[in-house]
Amino acid sequence: MSPALAMIIAWALRAASWLAAAMWSDAGAKRASSGEQWLYQALTVAGALLLLFRFDDVFRGRCRVWSLGLGANRTLVAVAALGLMFTWWARLYLGRLWSRSVTKKGDHRVVDAGPYAIVRHPIYTGMIVAIFAAAVLKGMPIGVAGAILIALAFWIKARLEERFLREQLGPDAYDSYRRRVPMLIPWTRNRPDGAKV
Repeated sequence: MSPALAMIIAWALRAASWLAAAMWSDAGAKRASSGEQWLYQALTVAGALLLLFRFDDVFRGRCRVWSLGLGANRTLVAVAALGLMFTWWARLYLGRLWSRSVTKKGDHRVVDAGPYAIVRHPIYTGMIVAIFAAAVLKGMPIGVAGAILIALAFWIKARLEERFLREQLGPDAYDSYRRRVPMLIPWTRNRPDGAKV
């Protein structure tokens, strides 16, 4: 099986299983306004279009700038698969508190075990890793640009979630977790105010 096909299958399995698991979620008690969420949503769509669009078909393959070879491409597929598995590990720990938008559930609490002890937003971390692996495998700068836009969208969404949850759960519930655990990049230290050192 080619690395490109393996990458497509990995993403398709993740998408199908994630969609099926969306039913395993409690109803939201309060959501962030759509006005607060439009920017990360727009960046996600724009990034996905850049990452997924087949510019190489349009230009008869002349857009592909690099090809790393079979071994490196297989490694990229493995890295993407690990990133996607990390998102599933986080999804299982989050359980019924998961939501696709910035939402507070009725019995919301800070989850700080498993992958949430490594980073505060492990689903985004895993997705960013997998998206960059897919972009590098594609071999086109436009794909990397799409990955950068999606990573920026996840960072914006993570910041919005943290502000929203701090308001909803209270600073005492969220701030100590924020000080202990880095936002997106594992094993980075935080200053007392929660910013990375």
